[in-house]
Amino acid sequence: FFSPSAMTLFGGRAEVAPRSTTARSATSKLPYATPNTCGRRCETHAKRPNRGKALLNANLRAPADDELLAGIADKYKPDQEIRVVQWYPGHIAKAEAALKEQLKSVDMVLEVRDGRIPMSTRHPSIPKWVGNKPRVMVLNRRDMVSNEEADSWVKFFRERGHGVVWTNANQGDGVPSVIKQALQVSETMNEKRLARGLKPRPVRAVVIGFPNVGKSALINRLLGRRVADSAPRPGVTRSLRWMRIGGDLDLLDAPGIIPMSFKNQNAAQKLAMCNDIGEASYVASAVAAALLSSFDRLPRGNEILDKVERRYGIPIQGTEEDYVIAVADQSFNREPERAGQRILRDFRDLKFGRCCLELPDDFAKFTDC
Repeated sequence: FFSPSAMTLFGGRAEVAPRSTTARSATSKLPYATPNTCGRRCETHAKRPNRGKALLNANLRAPADDELLAGIADKYKPDQEIRVVQWYPGHIAKAEAALKEQLKSVDMVLEVRDGRIPMSTRHPSIPKWVGNKPRVMVLNRRDMVSNEEADSWVKFFRERGHGVVWTNANQGDGVPSVIKQALQVSETMNEKRLARGLKPRPVRAVVIGFPNVGKSALINRLLGRRVADSAPRPGVTRSLRWMRIGGDLDLLDAPGIIPMSFKNQNAAQKLAMCNDIGEASYVASAVAAALLSSFDRLPRGNEILDKVERRYGIPIQGTEEDYVIAVADQSFNREPERAGQRILRDFRDLKFGRCCLELPDDFAKFTDC
């Protein structure tokens, strides 16, 4: 699903499976759009190649492995694979080196993840970088997941010894709980300093996570004012900087960090679906097809897909790639990329309802999360 022209290939796999839709197609009463969207037979439409299928098939490719998140691939075994390229902007490499140096002087870590894909937004190197420092896991986008999904992830992480705070950083929900946990660390740290005859000082915390998971929005809420630039796209924060909250907490805002390579392309695929990776690195039409496929595997998949059908007025027939092409034929002048971009945008804007693309049961065997 990633564009072959964007940066360099790094042998991986992200996968899309055809959807079995016999029952859904039989019961649907919605009119299925024909390629001839102008409503008449004409030579232009009769001879025009199906660019959608050509584009999607051109980006279906080959294998990978990954020890850390192999559970995603084990759980989901689609029939088609999508070629992926690397998205690793230069500013991330520079910031990662500076961050590892700064981590030596911080007292605690606020790790922010996208609540829709908590495991795919886990950086595999963070446990090694952090060591024994206190770590608070912040699952952002609380407004984008259901109550049941949120509760199940809290249980999952607590059973593995991780404190979890759900937030909606844009609205400020959950932010007081983050401050409370940070101040608890500050109190414990300064008690130890006083016992050694040292003066109390503000606790130093770093906010880290993947691009566009809401780190800067969280910092602005923690500070109570707009200090960090925040926008709904990856790559806005490009350098490290310290900020002070009152007299008790110093915050280090770091750019989004991602692994240099994604051996597990299912994780990379979900980053694209949730807009946590640069748009230039993937083909929107193929990612949209993969998104539709992922809905089908969720417990509430039929409910979500019903909303998809109502949204576009087209029943789901054939494969997910066929559906993206049908949306393109009907509404986007037979341009599958525009159709894919609209489907992804509608998902991110909650037009299909709130949903988690990853569920705790998929990762039951994992202990280091």
